[in-house]
Amino acid sequence: MSSRARVLVRHMRVNSIWPMTASSAADSIVFERELTRMKSNSFVRSMALLAAVALAVPVFAKPFAKTINIAQAAKLGKTDLRAGEYRLEIDGNKATVQRGKQVVAESEGRWEDRSAKAAYDSILVGENGQVREVRFAGQTRVFVFSE
Repeated sequence: MSSRARVLVRHMRVNSIWPMTASSAADSIVFERELTRMKSNSFVRSMALLAAVALAVPVFAKPFAKTINIAQAAKLGKTDLRAGEYRLEIDGNKATVQRGKQVVAESEGRWEDRSAKAAYDSILVGENGQVREVRFAGQTRVFVFSE
């Protein structure tokens, strides 16, 4: 008799109206242990799958790209930017600034949430001309530069 057939027979003995003997009681205990082990193995596999999916989601995240206008000279990282139109692309925690097809600046940063949505696209520049963060119209999240 296969192990699957034995499990079914054990299950039938537990749920049947037959009088329970010592051997059938022992069988039901073994059956319960097997069932518990299978449930815990299934739980562990489910958690491993969930963790793998959670780690893979940022890999498939689409880069965020936006055209920005800088009204005054500013500095991003170690690069000086003149006033004008630029293309900002944010991929994960890396920001790249392009003028035309040429990359003019790169910097690291992070996304942060704010309590209110930005009314329009804007760039926050510090006293020394360093770009601190970029806000996007209609969004509560902003990109804050590390440097």
